[in-house]
Amino acid sequence: MQATSPKQSHAGHAEAHHEEPGFWSKYIFSTDHKIIGIQYGLTALTFLLFGFCLMLMMRWQIAHPGQPVPLVGPLLAKVLGGVAAGGVMSADLYNSFGAMHGTIMVFLAVVPLAFGAFGNYVVPLMIGAPDMAFPRVNMASYQAYVVGGIIMFVSFFIPGGAAQAGWTSYSPLATSIPTDGQTFWLVGMIFLITSSLLGAVNFIATIIQLRAPGMTWMRLPFFVWAQFVTGFLLLLAFPPLEAAGLMQLMDKVAGTSFFLPTGLAVGGQLADVSGGGSPLLWQHLFWFLGHPEVYVLILPAMGIVCEVISNNTRKQIWGYKSLVYSSLAIGFLSFIVWAHHMYLTGMGTKISTFFQTTTMIISIPSVIILTCFFISLWGGSIRFNTPMLFALAFLPMFGIGGLTGLPLGFSASDLHLHDTYYVIAHFHYVVAPGTIFALFAGIYYWFPKMTGRLMSEYWGRVHFWGSLIFMNVVFQPMFAQGMAGMIRRMADGGANYSLARVPDAIGGLSDTIMSLHTLILWGGIGLGLVQIPFIINVFWSIKHGRKVTSDNPWDATTLEWQTPTPPPHGNFAAEPTVHRGPYDYSLPGKAKDFTPQNEPDQGGKH
Repeated sequence: MQATSPKQSHAGHAEAHHEEPGFWSKYIFSTDHKIIGIQYGLTALTFLLFGFCLMLMMRWQIAHPGQPVPLVGPLLAKVLGGVAAGGVMSADLYNSFGAMHGTIMVFLAVVPLAFGAFGNYVVPLMIGAPDMAFPRVNMASYQAYVVGGIIMFVSFFIPGGAAQAGWTSYSPLATSIPTDGQTFWLVGMIFLITSSLLGAVNFIATIIQLRAPGMTWMRLPFFVWAQFVTGFLLLLAFPPLEAAGLMQLMDKVAGTSFFLPTGLAVGGQLADVSGGGSPLLWQHLFWFLGHPEVYVLILPAMGIVCEVISNNTRKQIWGYKSLVYSSLAIGFLSFIVWAHHMYLTGMGTKISTFFQTTTMIISIPSVIILTCFFISLWGGSIRFNTPMLFALAFLPMFGIGGLTGLPLGFSASDLHLHDTYYVIAHFHYVVAPGTIFALFAGIYYWFPKMTGRLMSEYWGRVHFWGSLIFMNVVFQPMFAQGMAGMIRRMADGGANYSLARVPDAIGGLSDTIMSLHTLILWGGIGLGLVQIPFIINVFWSIKHGRKVTSDNPWDATTLEWQTPTPPPHGNFAAEPTVHRGPYDYSLPGKAKDFTPQNEPDQGGKH
């Protein structure tokens, strides 16, 4: 007879007297990583929709300046007052929407969805852990995120409106605007940064300490590696911005001059500030976070794409170690490229050359990762389901975003392209049809594990093809506008400042270039409409989707598919033991084309 250990006896006793938690304990103040992941996901998707709506209103203003915004114009006038008089968006309101669109999409939507939602739900399951290392810190991370989001949202309704100095909040502009929107922005950012730091510490500790027996570093799924590197990026890059945010807040409310120079003139009058600060210091501190932040968006997306591609090609991912080492190289190099955002600040040709060189070098590991994914498709028995379609589309879309970034990395070509629509197109190809497509792939892929039901394939394909077409309609014309010299962040679309309004400069193409704003607007409207099937699909499938017939409907190898569906508190019925790598598909001599990580080798060899 086998003796029962004290640990097992205690667990059985606790289980026997376990009371089902109430609604508030289970869903609002939960410390279960799966519930927190779902909370992050739903909140981030809500902010994603809100940020998208801001973009649509901005695109209307650019395409039809001075005309009332359709449908929501009267509501804007009623809620926001003079900045939207008659339903017409003023330049100040456009500036607010532009600043908050960028802030919401990056800090409140994509990062929390990629890192907070997918990371929280999937990583502990993938490594065989019962939960995160610090469950209460995990709850505090989500709560700080929500508080930061509420502060950002409330800022729209205070006198003077939300922040107007762009999502980069450059000094001295951010400090000299006489409204309180920027103060709310800074306080909100401090909460959001704190949330990310708490999450980063938790992820790093969890991945290091709570891996299941046999889960060595080189048996980790690439998605876990991506989240691990992302955690270090957040942990090391966000503190400088948090310090900068506190300093700018002091400049705003306490009369300090960390970023305010001597002799600063505002509105033709000498500003009443002590001076001695450096506006460029803010740019350095912001972009020291701002460029690693791009890889905070990209790495989790690459991790999702890796899981989906390997599963749906039914073969091992090609170059697993190359993927791992490339992600580590990206993490290291992302800290020494930030000043390619600052070529026009006059920092000197030698420094520019250094950052130009490191920017070219960091493209190499990104190309290696894409190459591994492309080669993995070769000879695969590919299943073209909805997650796979989004994962496949990620490859060329991210490729376009990466390749178009190279001219911005060269200081000579960046002189012309800087602050034009070319930059918008480049960045959004990385983040919108790039990262967000990968996130959609992840939602369709892991939805059966979360709910026990599959999303509709038909409406998933409608969502995919519509999104692919309209994403390109929105962003592809911006490359032409940028190369024609059209300045971004202008409420009139750059009509008064751009080279695009000087016919001799571009051979008389100015009217054609300006007319592209209308095409982009309709592309944005189409993109919004094709998200409706996705939203309905998500909520309809929770109750009415086709039930999965097993805990592993995709026939996957990684540990999250070896749990009950949906996973219970504690995740696993028994602690799993890992015997193999994460992508053992179509092994010779096996009866089935997938071999789970926790399946022992024949003959007892581990």
